[in-house]
Amino acid sequence: MTVLDVMEERYSVRGYLDKEIEKEKLDKVLRAAQIAPTGVNAQAFKIFVIDTKKHEDELKLVGKWDWFTEAPYIIAVVSKPSDAWTRWDGKNISDIDATIVMDHIILEATELGLGTCYIAAFNKDPLSELLGLSDDYEPVLLTPLGYPNAEPRGTDRKSIDELVEFI
Repeated sequence: MTVLDVMEERYSVRGYLDKEIEKEKLDKVLRAAQIAPTGVNAQAFKIFVIDTKKHEDELKLVGKWDWFTEAPYIIAVVSKPSDAWTRWDGKNISDIDATIVMDHIILEATELGLGTCYIAAFNKDPLSELLGLSDDYEPVLLTPLGYPNAEPRGTDRKSIDELVEFI
């Protein structure tokens, strides 16, 4: 499977089987996150692998969707802005770095037959409390991680001509 094949296969999974993930697959997903590029290789992020069965009640305060806690894990990527690279105009790229890390996680998971769903719409305070985050860390993205039990929904894409300009 090519990288483009994986990208085309990926979809936002909103239903998961009650099936454990093999350690080898979880290790590969986490390795993909570890090697993700970040600004000046600062790696100003942390990854939390949350066991949904152990933390179901706390996670229901984070996200209220029925399918949110069906997968065996929720992966949280949090940034540490004070350690991230800041562009010369003052733009701190910690959120960009965290997004790249999550993209690596999601693409490797897809290649391994696992389902994911980018989630940026979550309740930050209960998540920060669950993770024991200090004010130095900012939760950026979540994804369930598990075996899919939902079909892809159709999504329209703009044409290349609408998205790309050659100058």
